[in-house]
Amino acid sequence: MKLCVFDFDSTLMDGETIDFLARPLGLEEKVAGITEKAMQGELDFFESLTNRVSLLKGLEQSKVDKICQNLPYMPGAKETISELKKLGYTVIVFSGGFRNATSYAKDILGFDADFSNILHQREGILTGLVGGDMMFDFSKGDMIVRIQNLLGVDRKDTLVVGDGANDRSMFEHADTRIAFCAKDILKKEANIIIDTKDLMEILKQI
Repeated sequence: MKLCVFDFDSTLMDGETIDFLARPLGLEEKVAGITEKAMQGELDFFESLTNRVSLLKGLEQSKVDKICQNLPYMPGAKETISELKKLGYTVIVFSGGFRNATSYAKDILGFDADFSNILHQREGILTGLVGGDMMFDFSKGDMIVRIQNLLGVDRKDTLVVGDGANDRSMFEHADTRIAFCAKDILKKEANIIIDTKDLMEILKQI
């Protein structure tokens, strides 16, 4: 048994889900600025997430779903996941983003499970509140240890792939740590660095 955990935004998907969601509200630039600082490790992840989601208040749930079902996936995402599964990996996604995007992508890209956050809505309209599995800087590290214990996988058989500061906590628990088109703060924690936007490059490195 082997375990591979991918980040979603800017890793399996080319961009940040919350930035796409902010676009119809005319807030993409404001939200993207906060996102960038969070991924660089300059802001507390929980605070930055809740602040950004609060700006989405009033957005229709139907619009959220439509946007999340039309996100651009990273080149090679589906093919890489398929090959990893052939190599015996259980492939899981951890995302500080939202289940509207990750659960939809699961059936398209073929990973085994997703852990992400949920945008609270009332009567089909976002309230600006959020909750879920991946709310904090430490969330990915906390979850990967629980999954390793559940599957009976140790760190030498664990591969992680991410791009931002909130991926650091899961990097602590894997021997193969890939920084994919990543921020410098994560590259420091990686032992494989890929700067080409093609996830198939991973298969050449493992």
